[in-house]
Amino acid sequence: MFESLGSRLNKVFKKLKGYGKLSEEQIQEGLREVRLALLEADVNYKVVKEFIAGVRKRALGQEVMDSLTPGQQVVKIVHDELVSLLGRHNQQLDLAGRQPAVIVLVGLQGSGKTTTAGKLARWLRKKGRKPLLVPADVYRPAAIEQLMTLGRQLDIPVFPSETAMEPVDIARKAVAHAGLNSLDTVIIDTAGRLHVDKELMSELKAIKETVSPQEILLVADAMTGQDAVNIASAFDRDLSITGVVLTKLDGDARGGAALSIQSVTGKPVKLVGVGEKLDALEPFHPDRIANRILDMGDVLSLIEKAQEVMDRDKAVELQKKLTSNAFTLEDFRDQLRQLRKLGSLEQIMSMIPGFSKMKKMKGLMPDERELVKIEAIINSMTPLERRKHTIINASRRKRIAKGSGTSVQDVNALLKNYAQMNKMFKKMKKNKFRGFPKGMMPF
Repeated sequence: MFESLGSRLNKVFKKLKGYGKLSEEQIQEGLREVRLALLEADVNYKVVKEFIAGVRKRALGQEVMDSLTPGQQVVKIVHDELVSLLGRHNQQLDLAGRQPAVIVLVGLQGSGKTTTAGKLARWLRKKGRKPLLVPADVYRPAAIEQLMTLGRQLDIPVFPSETAMEPVDIARKAVAHAGLNSLDTVIIDTAGRLHVDKELMSELKAIKETVSPQEILLVADAMTGQDAVNIASAFDRDLSITGVVLTKLDGDARGGAALSIQSVTGKPVKLVGVGEKLDALEPFHPDRIANRILDMGDVLSLIEKAQEVMDRDKAVELQKKLTSNAFTLEDFRDQLRQLRKLGSLEQIMSMIPGFSKMKKMKGLMPDERELVKIEAIINSMTPLERRKHTIINASRRKRIAKGSGTSVQDVNALLKNYAQMNKMFKKMKKNKFRGFPKGMMPF
């Protein structure tokens, strides 16, 4: 989402870094370009004005003018101000106090509330909580069935709502049901409208008064840009929302909503949707987002993702195989599958510092289709061939190519790369694998 903004800002910084010393005129010129980049990214103009004023005050001070690396200092200042703009630190959900804890999801129709309810339930269960999903949208066709389906898919209980019931009654009965069944978190998916209206707000206020939720989260579509900020302001005015969940942060919108909501509403973005799958929900970390915008990478998020999807026992087993030269094509395929669980290659690479530069250089960006092709080739082999690649002769290569819909050259390339990889592991065995903590891989 922030690719265009990051690219514009990095051009400005590259220019500033080229100067040995920075004059006031050069700083002012750089800030004008930063201002234009933020406005083009659909950031609220008042927010841009305050942001530039904060950067200018520091950039024209002694920390830049007297610095031996003034360009780098300006980058640091912009980074710090971006973190401040986004909310300084991650704001966690407040589920303390009365149990079961109640979370009410609000927002306009089509913002992704129902899917977010499922994602949130899954995310909270991973944190050790026992959620109950509550469909309280009795107006939209199939809304109740959609949440029921998500509940079955996730194996999470769903309160049996009916379209003939009143939303307030659904909310009250669901909280009582959760208490009786030892469920500690109630997630209420409320109805939305195409726009903010009195009828919608009256219903939401009644639900709030009835169940006294710890969290009222506005689910807003990041693709709507400044409209998301206006919607957040309207809901906050009537309901006093506790935070925002931004959906579609993996989209190609300009990112203005994410950069403006905290400043305009004073309410933090707590979670973000980063894909369509039910595991694509993440806490919002201002410092990590600022790092991504400025192409500094987000290694912490990458490590957290890896820890979520990687099986520790399998990692220990794999390490043993690598140290004993027993790494097979079957193991290689398993590693590819683990890698793909982290997300698309572009998503993974975007968390690595310098990603935007790599993207511009031919041959450095991996092709997602190659992973699919490699897995298809390995799947076309027999179990024996996967364990003992040396038995794969010319006739076997033809059969594997035909079965995988690839060419003999593709099969040859895979086997050659696999053999080279094994040689590399043998060389690394003595000096790098030795002393490595169990379950931790050196790559």
